Amino acid sequence: METIWLGEVEYRRALEMQLSRIEQRASGEVPDALLLLTHPHVYTIGRSGSEENLLVPRETLSAEGIRVEHVGRGGDITYHGPGQLVGYPIFRMEKPDVHRFVRSIEVALIEAIEGFGIHGSRIEGLTGVWVGGRKIASIGVGIRKWVTYHGFALNVSTDLSYFRRIHLCGLVGREATSIAEVTGNAPAMEEVRDAVAGSCGRLLEGFS
Repeated sequence: METIWLGEVEYRRALEMQLSRIEQRASGEVPDALLLLTHPHVYTIGRSGSEENLLVPRETLSAEGIRVEHVGRGGDITYHGPGQLVGYPIFRMEKPDVHRFVRSIEVALIEAIEGFGIHGSRIEGLTGVWVGGRKIASIGVGIRKWVTYHGFALNVSTDLSYFRRIHLCGLVGREATSIAEVTGNAPAMEEVRDAVAGSCGRLLEGFS
C-alpha cells in the first residue's frame, strides 16, 4: 500500500483525484493507495442521505463559503473541515466485501487513536468509531470497477460546532468529539497521520 499525503485539498478536486486513481488502479497501472488529506469546510451527503438532516439554510452556508455536496459514498450527512484527517483508500478488491472492508477501517482507526490514550469502540448497527457515545470518526465507502473510494474522517482538532448544524450521519441526538476534546491536547496532524497510515497498512493489506 502506498500512502500519499496531499495536504489541504478542496472536496471536488479530491473527488476528481480519486476517480482518476480508480481508473489507474483498475487497469493495474498503480498500486493500492491511501490518500490522506484535509478539506476546507464542506458538508457531504451520501447515497442514503437527505438534506432534511441539514439544520441550517443552504443560503446561510453559501454566504459563509461552505458547500453542500451530494456524493456516491454510503451513509448520510457529515462535515469535513480543518483539523480533521481524511483518508481515501483506493484499493482493488480481489474478493469484494465492502462490509468487512468498513469494519477493518474501524479497527484500524481504533488502533490508531489508542496510541493517543483514547479507547474507541464500535456501536452495533452504527458505522464509525465512537468514544463515550460520541462519534470521533465517520466512515463512508463507495466502490467502482471493484476499486474502493471515499473513506473516513477522523476528528483531530476539529471545530465541533460545525457538527451541530446537522443530524450527524442522519442520527438525531448524536454528537461528535475529537482527539483534542477527549485528551485536552491536540496532537500534530503529522503524528496522527503516521499512526493512521501504519494501522491501515496492517489492517487493509489483505483486501487486494
